[in-house]
Amino acid sequence: MARPTKFKPEFVPQARKLARLGATDMEIADFFEITDRTLYRWKIEYPAFCQALKVPKKEADERVKRALYQRAVGYSYTSEKIFQHQGKTVRAKTVEHCPPDVAAAFIWLKNRDRANWSDRPDPIPTDEAPPKSVAVSVQDASLPEPEDT
Repeated sequence: MARPTKFKPEFVPQARKLARLGATDMEIADFFEITDRTLYRWKIEYPAFCQALKVPKKEADERVKRALYQRAVGYSYTSEKIFQHQGKTVRAKTVEHCPPDVAAAFIWLKNRDRANWSDRPDPIPTDEAPPKSVAVSVQDASLPEPEDT
């Protein structure tokens, strides 16, 4: 007889929250104190659990894409600075600016426009046939020539 499962229905919303926060499958398994194999089995046996992990992971991926894009092009945001002036606390709203990041822009372009930005561009397909191979032989001058028999 098989061991009873540790799975409980209340794991579904917990898994959804973990996935929404960007947790990996290994981190989720660790949270539930199970092995990764058990997690994968639960995904198969409990469709609601599987869906709870899939949808939020896509949402987290989309947030990362948006953040990478913003980092690549630069952005501004409102913040609040707190100063001490003549013994009084002064709060001042400011606009902070994060300049564009070249590395983030390069990553974005490599993934969105591989043909022009890849480290190793794909070969350009042509209608021409590849060149025919040529047989080349090299003889060492210090060796005697083979005799014809």
